[in-house]
Amino acid sequence: MKKGVCIGTVPGGLSEKGFALAKEAGFDGIELGTLNDPESRQQAKALADRFGLEIPSIMNAIHWAKPLSDPDPEVRRESREGMMASFATAEATGAQTVLLVPAVVNERVTYQEAWIRSSNELLHLLPTAAEKGVDIAIENVWNRFLLSPMEFIAYIDQFQSPYLRAYFDVGNIAIYGIPHHWIRTLGSRISKVHVKGFDTRTRQFTPTLLGGNIDWNAAMAALEEIGYDGWITAEMPQDREDPEGGLHRLSEEMDRILSGNV
Repeated sequence: MKKGVCIGTVPGGLSEKGFALAKEAGFDGIELGTLNDPESRQQAKALADRFGLEIPSIMNAIHWAKPLSDPDPEVRRESREGMMASFATAEATGAQTVLLVPAVVNERVTYQEAWIRSSNELLHLLPTAAEKGVDIAIENVWNRFLLSPMEFIAYIDQFQSPYLRAYFDVGNIAIYGIPHHWIRTLGSRISKVHVKGFDTRTRQFTPTLLGGNIDWNAAMAALEEIGYDGWITAEMPQDREDPEGGLHRLSEEMDRILSGNV
């Protein structure tokens, strides 16, 4: 498996300093947010090439503020445009995946409406994903949607497209599910994996990957069982007291997780 880190976790971010630190800490790649101008995309690609890093995935920027499930057609149009910017970023940087939170259930949007609206919008986006050879990987981030692995499967499989997959986040799922159960159920639908620390006893994310009570050995065993050999990317806050040292410690924690011997 390859070891990645989100750009927001890296001190210096999209800069020579940031990419140099990520390489020095032992990461193989950096997940970026959506970049809205060609110059920034070219800069990211040049930095990745210079420091021998990959850009495996792009996180969509506006799926919370302007979700595909919004009742306002204009908001949904803006959401589609945001995905087009994500596709363009992926194409320019060589990323294989765009992460998308597909829908948000709230007081204004029922579960059924979220499913129907977001599904219809994804039908408009999948031809572009296919054209660019980039998969859309949907993720659960406490958005009150796809609350079981069986629903997650049904949602993905309805499209019958190799370009609609899952971005599985071990930490996000821990509050209402067993991560290794989800992994085995989703199986080959998983395109990418996020990791973050979480403690189910306090129902809070933790400042370190190993600070909670996630069964990392079980999660890794499940990934091995389904034949997953892709990216494991850390989505963690920076250590405010020691940002650079914290990045190195995060890399060491990931090495322990990837070894299956936590």
